[in-house]
Amino acid sequence: MFDFLNSLLGRHPERIKANVEIYTWQTCPFCIRAKLLLGWKGVRYSEYKIDGDDAARDRMAERANGRRTVPQIFINDRHIGGCDELYDLDVRGQLDGLLAASEA
Repeated sequence: MFDFLNSLLGRHPERIKANVEIYTWQTCPFCIRAKLLLGWKGVRYSEYKIDGDDAARDRMAERANGRRTVPQIFINDRHIGGCDELYDLDVRGQLDGLLAASEA
């Protein structure tokens, strides 16, 4: 039943091979929105909640080319950007391909 619903809705969680990581703050609306899209696509991701943790935010910024805003999203260790960039990849039809690629 769920497989039928997933295919009807255009979701294919079985195709997702990528390692997805997201740095978040618990109440950040952009973080919530990014996680909603990933969840909708059936993505299992590692979430790093960095609320008020300056050391964790520094580590995130080091990985994210100096960006200190949340969320910061990585797919197969490649920095994607934030929520807007994630949705832009989806609109352009590029997100599913990134999610289907396994970690090199």
